[in-house]
This record gives sequence, structure tokens and C-alpha cells, in this order.
Amino acid sequence: MAEEFVPSPGYTARAKRLQDAIELKQPDRIPIVLWFGLFLADYAGITRQELYENPEKAHEILEEVAMKYQPDAYSGVRLTPEPSKILGDRMTKWPGHGLGPQGSFQFDEHEFMKAEDYDAFLNDPSDFAIRSYLPRAFKELEGLAKLPSLGMSLFGYYSLSNTTTLLDPQVITAFEALTKAAQATKKFNEHMATSTQKMAELGFPGSSFRAGALLEAPFDFMSDTLRGMRGIFLDMMRIPDKLLEAEQRVLKMQVENAIAFSQATGLKGAFIPLHRGSDGFMSLAQFEKFYWPQLKDMLCQLVDAGIKPFVFYEGVWDQRLEYLAELPRGKTIGEFQDSDIFKVKEIVGDTMCIFGGMPIPLLKNGTPEEIRERTKEVCERVGKDGGFIMAPSVMELEGIKPENIQAWVDATKEFGVY
Repeated sequence: MAEEFVPSPGYTARAKRLQDAIELKQPDRIPIVLWFGLFLADYAGITRQELYENPEKAHEILEEVAMKYQPDAYSGVRLTPEPSKILGDRMTKWPGHGLGPQGSFQFDEHEFMKAEDYDAFLNDPSDFAIRSYLPRAFKELEGLAKLPSLGMSLFGYYSLSNTTTLLDPQVITAFEALTKAAQATKKFNEHMATSTQKMAELGFPGSSFRAGALLEAPFDFMSDTLRGMRGIFLDMMRIPDKLLEAEQRVLKMQVENAIAFSQATGLKGAFIPLHRGSDGFMSLAQFEKFYWPQLKDMLCQLVDAGIKPFVFYEGVWDQRLEYLAELPRGKTIGEFQDSDIFKVKEIVGDTMCIFGGMPIPLLKNGTPEEIRERTKEVCERVGKDGGFIMAPSVMELEGIKPENIQAWVDATKEFGVY
């Protein structure tokens, strides 16, 4: 039996500091979270490909940089390319797999669902997913297109005559690939659990406030991996009713999945990165019809189920902040990329815990003194009265000079004391 984890005073202090801020309270000082990511490879002088392919080495580097910078919470290498490589994933590219060894993870968008597929999707999303979508999105799963209609399984004994399809070589290949991908994911998850435990023993909480089901705004769900940006914006003009119906389908599906995931794992959070709803992607009228009502409904349903959403408001949300003030007070967490962080504090500071404050361009190109001045202003204005966690504007520190991170951390701890 594994020994029970006994938190150190450092771990307890950091965890309380974070929890107080999340609950819109005023902690002893402003917490700082470092999303290290590919910075780990830069820091150690290894390629990004090596970082992904050697989880043990990645953890060693993570321990070193955590001890150096002493953040209140951290994130290291969060993903693995192995399932994508095994399945022939057509939508992602990784260092050493679709990219050079020093490349950065890339999402390669495709229109895997066509406009004429809406009826099939709406009629039976599961059947469409397995027999149409997966074969298009993953090379090694093309054999799934040969399966009979999944609904015919309801025919019980009489449906057994269709089982001979499972002997088709391409179908066998697909199921074998899925098994290998599941094994690779399990191995990575076990490594992550071990790494998190070791970091906790050193006194560093992980990003547990972001742990839980991965979800998207219903509009983004339909756009990112199904219709693509071009397709979804044509849908708004040509077939708006079908798009709205599809959004309701995926809203219900995602909430049910999040609740089941929470019950199975005990994790009470959900991570929701937002992609297409920011300023400039669509008009406010379109936002009010296709994006916000569905997102708000999903967030409120999650809150009602005891799940705290961590929402990454990518891009600029300056024109949408008044909408965010409609959310339940103290029940969501918002990380903001390029929004005016001072305006964010003014409008939603009483609604949600705010993550962010340090623009990556400044952290990358600024001098330590410029970084120090920015940190001081953010601590004084955005950190006022609590409910704020200092973090970079994106969840990645690749390409940042170590001395600039140090200047930022030191300034946060100096000017963030209450």
C-alpha cells in the first residue's frame, strides 16, 4: 500500500494561497503559476522532440526549474504525441512527427465533417462519429468505415450475422491501433501521476484547479475538429438552424461526459479553452446567437453539478466582458490571453478568479526592469482585494529567457504581498 501523502508546510501554504484566490478571497500574497511547457527543453538544452519522448528526463528538468523559481503552482509537459502517432492523427503535428525536432505543437485544421453530413450527425452522432468521422480524422482507423450501422446492434441476436465484419483486416487494424493508443495513454497518465506526486513531495501543487474533463464551447466543438473555421462560418449563413441544433446536441453530450468523468475520478473541475468567440471572429449579434447562450448554459450546468470550470479566454474578449459578468459569482475561473487585464478586473473582478497579467511578448522581449514595472502595476491594480493569480498570457513559456522569468517571479513576490 502506498504511503499516505503528508503535505509539507510549503505545499500547504501554496495550496491555501491558490484556493483563497480562486474563492475570491485575499491570500497572504498574489500566487504565481508557471506553465513551463517547452521552456523545459530550452532550459536543459535538449530538443523539444527529446522532451516529449523522454518523460523521465522531462520530470527531472521540471524539478530543477521548480526549485529554481519556486512557483505556487506549475505545469510541465501536459501532452504526449504517442496516441497521435499510433492512430495516424491527421489534425496534429509534433516535434519529430510532422515537424522538425525543434518544432512547436501545431493543430492542423481540416473539414472532417462536410455541410451535407449534418443530417447524419443529428440523426445519430455516435454512428457518425465511429463510421464516418474517425476514419477521416485518423489514418489507422479507416477500417471503421466498414462497420455496419451501430444502431443495428439493437437487433440483439439477429444482429450477430453482422459480426463477420470484425474479421476484415482493416477493421482488425483499427481496433489494434485503438488498443495501442489506449496503452500509450495509460502509460503517460501513470507517469504524470508519479510526477505530480514527486512534485507535491517537494512542496509544489500541480494545476489541479484545471484538472478534469476537457470541454469546448459548443460552437468551438463543431468548428475545431469537425467543420473547420471556413465551414462553420458558412454554416452560420447558410444552415443556421442545423448548426444551432448540433450545438445543443454537443452541449448535452459534453455536460453528461463531464459529470460522468467527475464521478469516476473525483475531479471537480473542467478545462475549457475558447477559440472562435473572441473579438474579431464574429459580430456581437452572431456571438449572442451562436456562441454565448450555449457557452453560458454549459457553464451554468457544470456549476450546478458541482464542477468548477477553468475557462481560457483566448484572444481578446474586451467587447464580451459584460457577458461574462452574468456568470455565477465565484464559480468559474478565467484565464485571459490578450484582453485588457485592467478592464477585466473592473468588469468581472467580482465574478470570477482572474488568471493572467503577464503578456508573453513582454516576457520574451522586454528587459527585466520593464517586466518588473509591469508586474508592479498588475499586482497593485488587478491584484487589489484578492481573486487574482499571476500567470503568463498563454499556457506556455517556450522561448523565454530564464532571467526574465526570475525577474517576474521576484517582482510578483515583492509587490504581491497584501
